[in-house]
This record gives sequence, structure tokens and C-alpha cells, in this order.
Amino acid sequence: MKILISDYADSMMPSHELESQTLMAGLGDNTEIEVFPYTDETRNEFYERLATADALLTAFVKIDANALDHAPNLKVVSINATGYDNVDLEAATKRGVGVCPVGEYCTWDVSESAIAYMSALNKHFKFYIQQIDEEHRWDYAAAPEYPRLEDQTLGIVGFGKIGKCTARKAKGLVKSIIANDPFIDKKLFGENGVTEASVDELLESSDIIVNHMNLNDTNYHYFSAEKFAKMKKKPIFINLGRGLSVNEEDLIAALDTGQLRAFGADVLYDETPDLEHNPLIGRDNVIITPHAAFYSSSSMRDLQVLSCQNIVHFLNGEKEKVFKLVNEI
Repeated sequence: MKILISDYADSMMPSHELESQTLMAGLGDNTEIEVFPYTDETRNEFYERLATADALLTAFVKIDANALDHAPNLKVVSINATGYDNVDLEAATKRGVGVCPVGEYCTWDVSESAIAYMSALNKHFKFYIQQIDEEHRWDYAAAPEYPRLEDQTLGIVGFGKIGKCTARKAKGLVKSIIANDPFIDKKLFGENGVTEASVDELLESSDIIVNHMNLNDTNYHYFSAEKFAKMKKKPIFINLGRGLSVNEEDLIAALDTGQLRAFGADVLYDETPDLEHNPLIGRDNVIITPHAAFYSSSSMRDLQVLSCQNIVHFLNGEKEKVFKLVNEI
């Protein structure tokens, strides 16, 4: 049995000891584990290693029909992330390859980051830090006046596990919470103390908007000029979903024209952004982190163990124990 662990170097674990321990404990000491740091330039070399793999552990390597055609032995792709838009589900299903993202490992961490972004942007932390560090300026009134959080409405787009956790944390911080998610049971809004709102109502009424949506065919570039134009309160906008949910050109225009008063993001268009030339960088009302909202010692352990246990259960024929299997195999 061969397990291939492959991803962009910056997205891989600093050590694969825990992953190896978990895999061998479930599959046996004779399990072959190969680690291959991936680059787009070494895709053919990746194909060579994938050709003999029974399972692939990755987060961001694109697994399309062509990649699957190079993997005759592949049985399962375990995604050590919650999103799985990098995998062609139709092609994987057609070839009998299971796809298993980690459904739960960082809900608390990402929702905690949502609250941190809200507070930091509303209190001008980056602005003041730059003023003090770069200009040695001590002037609270240099920043624009924003209302306190308790006078503002929070809008949450995407009300899955993370959205609900953010809502629970935000209670007592904001005046009210509204949310939109067409894919969940409507009773979940009321059960979590949140008012359901249409997309237009949320855009028009929110002082702060947090995106917690997974990326799918319905929300690519979901936040575009049309959506920004409907944000009447010129809100703080925070993207903790996927970078491709936001049209970055339209976002930059919205910041330049004041349609948005501030922006926070843990994700950009890709995982290897050109930060030197990105027009979002260097703004005192923009905070960007390097896809780190999930990051804690607790979440890192859960991420490694759960993603490897998914492989173990799938290869051992225990599909019912796989934490999250997103295609029918």
C-alpha cells in the first residue's frame, strides 16, 4: 500500500511524523509513505509518483481528469482542508476514487479569526500600528470614527458550522446578526439566535459582512461590483471562505471609491499570491493573513490525524467511519 503526501511546500506540514504514525497504525508498518513537495513546474514528476499511489493526501494540488488518468491504482484523495474545489468530483466518481475533505478541525479557530478581524478593523489596529511604527505618530483622532460593535449589524453569508460558531461568538458584541444560506434547514437560523435575510437584505442592512461560504459552481466571484453596490452601509467586509468567491478587481474598486470602509481576508485568488504587486497590500484599512485563520496547535493535530484516518478507514473498507465522503463511491 502506497500513500503519497504532496502539496505546495508552503502548505505542507513542517514534519510528517504524526501523519506517518497515524497511517501506519491503521494500515500496518509495511505501508509505503512518499512525501513530494509539489510545484506547477514539476507536475509530470508528480504524475510519476501518483501512478503507483493507492491514496493521495493533499490540500491544494489540482486533481483533474488528466491527473486521475495518471493514477490507475488511486482509490482515495484525502483533503487536509475543508474545501475540495481543487478536485474534479465528477471525474473522481467516474473512476471510483473517493474524495474526503476534513469536515471538522478548525471551526472554532476560523470563527475566532472572524471576531478578531471584526474587532481589529473596527478599531483601526493596522492604521494605528502603521502610524506608530512608521511615522512615530501618536494621534487617536487620525483615524475615522466608526460606531462601536454593539451598535452594528453583522451579516454572515454561509451559515454552516463555521458561520454558526461565528454567530455564537458575536452575540453580545453586535446589535444584531442576520445570515443567508440557501442550502441549510431554515430552522437553524432561529435555533442559533440569528435572523434569516435575503441576499439583498443582508447586503443593504449589514455594517459588517463575513463570508463563510464554501466555493462551488454557484458562488464563483459571488462578491462582485453588483454586490458591493448594494452594500449601502459601506461595511467592513471579511472573506474567510475562498479567494475566488470575490472578484478582486471589483473589490479594489470598492475600496478605492469608499463602497467598503475596510477589508479583511485570510484568502486571496491563489495560495501563492504575488504580494509584491498586489494592490491590496499596504493599505491601512486592509488586513490580510496567509490562510492562517485555522492555525493553532489544536487544529494542526486534528487536521493531520483526521485526514490520515480518512485514508485508513477508506482503504480498510470502513467508509461509514470516514469523517466526510463527498462523492458516492
